[in-house]
Amino acid sequence: MKKRKMSQAWKNRIWNGSILAAFVAAMAVFVFLLQTEKRVLTEYEKEQVCVVTAAIPRGEKISAENAEQYITVMEIDKRIVPETALKSTEAASGRIAAYGVEQGMVLTTGMLRALSEITEQMREPVIAGFRAEDLYQVVGGVLRAGDRIHIYCVEQEEEEQNGKLLWENVFVQQVFDRNGAAIGGDDGTTPAQRVNIYMEKERVADFYTALAQGSLRVVKAEDTDRQEE
Repeated sequence: MKKRKMSQAWKNRIWNGSILAAFVAAMAVFVFLLQTEKRVLTEYEKEQVCVVTAAIPRGEKISAENAEQYITVMEIDKRIVPETALKSTEAASGRIAAYGVEQGMVLTTGMLRALSEITEQMREPVIAGFRAEDLYQVVGGVLRAGDRIHIYCVEQEEEEQNGKLLWENVFVQQVFDRNGAAIGGDDGTTPAQRVNIYMEKERVADFYTALAQGSLRVVKAEDTDRQEE
């Protein structure tokens, strides 16, 4: 009986020792893997870039006031940073979204356009505005900042035609609703009641003269292109 008890105690001691050894070995492996992962991560060189944290609508102008709404400066693996990536909100400020930029993307120079690029063909660009009710025909579709429009002069006998093209691919700077509030690019339903556009300063007087005569018609460039296809 005594020998049997000693044998059982010895087995228990061996069993407990085996469990302890396995635990120590597991901890050693865990520490090794943790240190390896840490070493691998530190080998990746990080770089600060602008990451889009909220979708930027086409035509939206990035400013000091709204930059934090759309952009966050983050550190990411340098190996996946595009050469044209923007590195600070200051670099994006004053630039206009060339198209809708999705959330999660690294912001690059190609996604935003400087105002000088939009007005590069103009000698002295200024902002001119008009109300939808002052047009010969209300704008077809919903206009938004960043859109391009064609402006026609329409005579009474040309009701079924676009009329004579006066200004082509005019850039829409901003649009407003009937209460005078700016309409965001993510609003796809509110009709624009007032529209601001970039125009050559020397042509502004001609534009307002034709506008006063009620002979102007504005069409979105993409709508006209679709009709011609």
